[in-house]
Amino acid sequence: MIYIKNLSKVFKTPKGPFTALDNIDLHIPKGAVYGIIGLSGAGKSTLIRCMNMLEKPTSGEILINGQNMTQLSGVALRKTRQKIGMIFQHFNLLESRTVAGNIAFPLEIADWPKHKIAERIQQLLPVVGLEDKANSYPAQLSGGQKQRVGIARALATNPSVLLCDEATSALDPQTTESILELLREINEKFNLTIVIITHEMKVIKEICTDVAVIDQAQIVEHGPIESVFINPQSNIAKDFIASVFPNKLSPQLLCELAQHSNSQIVTVNFLGSVASEPIISDLIQQYGITVNILHGNIDRLRSTLFGTLTLELQGNTESISQAHEYLKSRNLKVEVIK
Repeated sequence: MIYIKNLSKVFKTPKGPFTALDNIDLHIPKGAVYGIIGLSGAGKSTLIRCMNMLEKPTSGEILINGQNMTQLSGVALRKTRQKIGMIFQHFNLLESRTVAGNIAFPLEIADWPKHKIAERIQQLLPVVGLEDKANSYPAQLSGGQKQRVGIARALATNPSVLLCDEATSALDPQTTESILELLREINEKFNLTIVIITHEMKVIKEICTDVAVIDQAQIVEHGPIESVFINPQSNIAKDFIASVFPNKLSPQLLCELAQHSNSQIVTVNFLGSVASEPIISDLIQQYGITVNILHGNIDRLRSTLFGTLTLELQGNTESISQAHEYLKSRNLKVEVIK
């Protein structure tokens, strides 16, 4: 669906060249909700703007539906962009136009007939839950309603790709939940490929099927969301995951635990139905070790249960080794802290 190959973007600044993107390679499958997460300044917004050529890459290729975006210009680029919708952080609505007028705007640019524009507006208003707001102006809307208008406008030309640049960052938590649920419904209903740029791991875990982590202009990790959460490889990915699944112990507690003999501290990550199984009970009964639960958390990755446990295992070396083998046999990711 979307192939990004050896993509680089270098800006000229008074202090010299600044590399915003450095040899990015990504494949975004059709129908995916693909999250790209990174800290401020990592390059994520530049990456999404390169996808629809709002920023022209310095080198590399971007192929969307087989079309090389970097080779397009003028009329051909404008026509191709009609199949790429974009949602912005601060809505970018036209204050002088009603909800209906804002949704109509990209259709007018695309020279749709007036009766077709009217039909399309009536189709989209129920999709975004704004049936009664067609004649309202942006000043009369809440932040969530404004973003729903932005989503309807992005969907107006029947795009195959929807790009979201920090689409929930300006919203409160409850409104963010409703917008993410709307995007999930749109993805499932229309099989629309969605690319989400964010610095919030909560957004990634709620909606994304895949995730890429960008750090200092480079992709440091990517893959299905389950594999990245269960087995993160980069320090920054671990930090992002810890922001929604905290598992770090205080230095004071670690100091106290260090006084215990014949003990080991481990974190255990688990996914899916194993969350409801009596893992701890089995460890105690089968291997004769003492298990001290230091920290635990269970939540969802989309609709799949995901959890972390931090445990202190107390027993002889052989028993603890057998406990490790048992945990691995249940397809659990185990990492030794001490």
